[in-house]
Amino acid sequence: MGIAMGITAFPVLASILRERGMMNTPIGSLAITSAAIDDITAWCLFAAVIAIAKAGTVVGSLFTIGLSAVYIIGMFKVVRPLLKKLFARLNPDGSYAINTLVLALAILLLSAFTTRIIGIHSLFGAFMAGVVMPGSAKFRKFVTERTEYVSVILLLPLFFAYNGLRTQIGLLNSPYLWLMFGVVLLVAVLGKLGGTAITAKYLGQSTPNSLRLGVLMNTRGLMELIVLNIGYDLGILSAEIFTMMVLMAIATTFMTGPLLNIIDRVWKKDKIPSTASADNAQPAETVST
Repeated sequence: MGIAMGITAFPVLASILRERGMMNTPIGSLAITSAAIDDITAWCLFAAVIAIAKAGTVVGSLFTIGLSAVYIIGMFKVVRPLLKKLFARLNPDGSYAINTLVLALAILLLSAFTTRIIGIHSLFGAFMAGVVMPGSAKFRKFVTERTEYVSVILLLPLFFAYNGLRTQIGLLNSPYLWLMFGVVLLVAVLGKLGGTAITAKYLGQSTPNSLRLGVLMNTRGLMELIVLNIGYDLGILSAEIFTMMVLMAIATTFMTGPLLNIIDRVWKKDKIPSTASADNAQPAETVST
């Protein structure tokens, strides 16, 4: 539950920043970088949680965690340099062909299969495969253009429909359970929004920018739903807790836009200029996962 509350919806956050013209602003760059580091940390912790859950005890999970550490080191020290050489040999002129996509998908499937054998979820393997892929913008664009139609138009709606079928709001059939949902929502908002805002203010950000960063980091959405489904499948979360957490993810994601509008209205002088009108805006460094 701590990981689910702490994770950030990286794709949703990127879309919000683009739509509001904040991607190339300092606060937008800070938010997207923080979200990327946040998600990487969360997935590494979640791999350990899965290993403990499957082993039954912390001691029994040490072997799985050890293999996971070897796997992660191997991905960075062996697979990543090897992929860099392979992609350079396959595409000497810098233009990517279909064999590059086939190789990328093969690495993804092999990585997911490896983590499945180790004893952690295959999704972590897919995530690590994305991390070690070449970081050039041209490569990311090439892969995205050829996979987004299937993933966005077919797989993503199916995933949300699947989540909708699993979320039984009728289970929250007593005032006590709705009170617990209110507590979960309050802890999630205070922990993520409040914690981020206080830290940003302490490190020198202005009050409106600290609040903006807290609101942006409070966005959960898709990434949390993935974590919750794995936790539910492993029997870690009950059906009632799963429903509460899904509703919390939806609520915290929906409140992002209105809260940003309120901050802009209260601090009009500190309103962030759009990308088009920002004269001194520098291109943001994005982190590809």
